[in-house]
Amino acid sequence: MNTALIEEIAIKKWLADDADRMHALHIAASCNLPDWWLAAGFVRNLVWDQLHGYPKPTPLNDLDLIYFCTKDISEQRDRQLEQQLIAQTALPWSVKNQARMHLRNNDRPYASAADAMSYWVEIETVVGASLSTDGALRIIAPLGLQPLFDLTITRNPKKHKALDFQQRIVEKKWLELWPKLTVKDESSKRCGAVP
Repeated sequence: MNTALIEEIAIKKWLADDADRMHALHIAASCNLPDWWLAAGFVRNLVWDQLHGYPKPTPLNDLDLIYFCTKDISEQRDRQLEQQLIAQTALPWSVKNQARMHLRNNDRPYASAADAMSYWVEIETVVGASLSTDGALRIIAPLGLQPLFDLTITRNPKKHKALDFQQRIVEKKWLELWPKLTVKDESSKRCGAVP
């Protein structure tokens, strides 16, 4: 069995064992959104918690529900979805239609949720989970799972804003929350900056 498959199986098991995350997945699935995923910290933090041997999950400061729909790309639609989700449970939902996010990020238009994710700042954040129509767990990782399991924080080469990368590490306190992590930013090393 190849490493990527082993990593995906591990993530699915950890998700299945996490009642709160499974509850969030079922609530997100009830919205019937196209190409939807609970992404970023939803999976990333779970993996880092497991690899650090933490007995309880690190609390999520938001639940990033992403989807891709070209029919209505208004921010108002996302706020309506957030209110609908908050009415079901008091979780910190953040909903973003990736079909409009290229405008905010100054990228070319994205073709799918996976394409949009492939532009996120850190490679390890480019991961998500959803449920298929039959309730099976699905994992998406357009840039692969290996860096996540390597306990690194790696700047995405598609993002040329090294300052944003460094700022996110500090603001999110990843190195404090998960001390086994190491920062991997080849561009800052070449420039002589300390990560």
